[in-house]
Amino acid sequence: TAVTATLEQIDIVHQMMRKYPETFELALTAADVERIFKGGKIASLIGMEGGHSIASSLAVLRQMYDLGARYMTLTHNRNTSWADSSSVDPQHQGLTEFGEKVVREMQRLGMLVDLSHVSEATMLDALDVARAPVIFSHSGASSVVDHPRNVPDTVLRRLRDNGGIIMVVGYPSYLN
Repeated sequence: TAVTATLEQIDIVHQMMRKYPETFELALTAADVERIFKGGKIASLIGMEGGHSIASSLAVLRQMYDLGARYMTLTHNRNTSWADSSSVDPQHQGLTEFGEKVVREMQRLGMLVDLSHVSEATMLDALDVARAPVIFSHSGASSVVDHPRNVPDTVLRRLRDNGGIIMVVGYPSYLN
């Protein structure tokens, strides 16, 4: 299952940190990243690529957080039962009521809501619900390249108002 695969991936991160403590250290906060970097180590951040990783369970989300996960993309290349992806036809026209609960719970926990991979309607719904900044960890601007996974200007303006950030994806088809 997706939950098992995610748990195994998180376990690998923890195993690497135990095997190479002189190189890697778990970062749970921004302050941890700065401290670890100043100490000459690699700050290891745990994220989940796709909301399918929680099997539509807020309890699983909370457990992933307890294991160190600090961000999650709401979808990946498919829709979840509660959010639409940018890669396939929409089922929900954005977030469902449960999807809104996921965003609220992530922010209550202190997890970053990552909107890379989601549909424009899901982006807008998440921004409606969000009370803390969101991120796009690996997306481009639609005005540069009109790709379904890139972010339209209307959303970028809302992102500015939210205080969130967009990073850049280095994959060529999203750039040119």
